[in-house]
Amino acid sequence: MVVAEVRRRMTPAAFKQSLNRKTPPAGVSTALQALWWAAGGDWDKAHRIVMSGHDQECAWVHAYLHRVEGDLDNAAYWYRQARRKAATGELSSEWDEIVAALLQDRRR
Repeated sequence: MVVAEVRRRMTPAAFKQSLNRKTPPAGVSTALQALWWAAGGDWDKAHRIVMSGHDQECAWVHAYLHRVEGDLDNAAYWYRQARRKAATGELSSEWDEIVAALLQDRRR
């Protein structure tokens, strides 16, 4: 299966199931790779990944990561870069929201 096909077929549930693997699913975006590592507890790796991205998706994940860290001022900066309203709810809910949104964008 080609990478584009993998992206079209990836669902939030399948992405969550992939968390028990050793690496993120092939073909997912940089932002999704960072979320995958963050879910596995590797904040530093996730942060390094989004720092290499220069799009609004990476900025959104970057904001989320700084919320996880507790650095709300830095998170606010990255939400502005992502052109998103700063999240205030549960971190797990935001993770789910970002995954769903990023995967939905890939399926269009």
